[in-house]
Amino acid sequence: MTDPSRPPVIIAGGAANALSIARSLGALGVAVYGLGVHPVVMASRFIRPIVLPSGGEPEQVWASYLLGPDGKALHGAVVVAGSDVGITVLARHREQLLERFRLDVSDIDAQWGLLDKLSTYQLATAADVPTPRFWRVEDPDELERQGGEYVYPLIVKPLLSHEYQARFPGKFRVVGDLAELRTVHRELSDAGLSVMLTELIPGPDTLLCSYNTYIDRSGSPTFDFTKRTLRRFPPGMGLGCHHVTDWNPEVKEVALRLFKHVGLRGLANAEFKRDERDGQLKLIECNARFTDAAPLFVAAGFDIARHVYFQILGEPHELPRTYPTGLRMVYLSNDLRAFRILRARGELTFGQWVRSVTHRQTFPFLRLDDPGPALVRGRRRLADFLRARVRGLRAGQSGR
Repeated sequence: MTDPSRPPVIIAGGAANALSIARSLGALGVAVYGLGVHPVVMASRFIRPIVLPSGGEPEQVWASYLLGPDGKALHGAVVVAGSDVGITVLARHREQLLERFRLDVSDIDAQWGLLDKLSTYQLATAADVPTPRFWRVEDPDELERQGGEYVYPLIVKPLLSHEYQARFPGKFRVVGDLAELRTVHRELSDAGLSVMLTELIPGPDTLLCSYNTYIDRSGSPTFDFTKRTLRRFPPGMGLGCHHVTDWNPEVKEVALRLFKHVGLRGLANAEFKRDERDGQLKLIECNARFTDAAPLFVAAGFDIARHVYFQILGEPHELPRTYPTGLRMVYLSNDLRAFRILRARGELTFGQWVRSVTHRQTFPFLRLDDPGPALVRGRRRLADFLRARVRGLRAGQSGR
């Protein structure tokens, strides 16, 4: 049932995080609309799809909807970002959007600074927050001039993740020598992407950890939440597929040092990796938006979707001061694929994997009162698997 007294919400982009927002606010009676969210999310009974024209760059299409006549019926709605494209739209058109919609508190310069990966590392350095070694690379000549400084393996990281992910799978590239670096740099440059180079911090994905909070208008964090990553897919370079809540005051201290330095407002997330060579936490990335770990926060009693919604409306909403540690969230199909790779490397046994997943788990897409997203996602995954099998069989036959 929709409560007409509550302003509707438009979620700009996102997947599991957008679904978590929709389920949380939809249960309050808020009408929730999806703008460019993942197709799987559209299967939820808690979200209403916004139909957009096909073709065109997402940023331009989303902005045209919000600022054009098609979006007029939703004027007065709350708009939140579930993706980097969403952040870009809300930041670039903030003044115009504020004439039509309700937006969260924001420092635009801080958001832009943390959206760009090179700027993020430069700001971290200025804030005395440790980072991996990194290099700015604007052209092939600069790449060659710095060649003697590089340490391999080396990460070739796009400055704007969403631009890379619109063209290529994954989040970045890893290269093993200068020749491979030249090839990858040329490929990404030809695609119109700006990149930076960063040192690959050695060690397993279990060394990854993060801090999450919401920073209000006064600059004060309204809650503190930390978690660890148990596995990523693909291991070492993909998105987290198995997470666990913990409490790590060191992560909080380092992250808040960065957030306060840049003047960030609103949602704030920072991910670090412990460098076993010197014991330091080193910054990996920041996100000034809802992240894919949102369902884990809800399971721990931290419904940040409602928290942000009421903050925007100026209504009181307090989150708990503590939460249970050891709670887990797993993207099971991705975690299984990560296990297969790790087992082949000799880094994880079947028994160890089974023991890790037999804890009580939160499943981001599966919920009995809202089964649509899990069913659609499962059907898509099965179709992808069957297509891959068919391609493999055809390749094998053609090679005979």
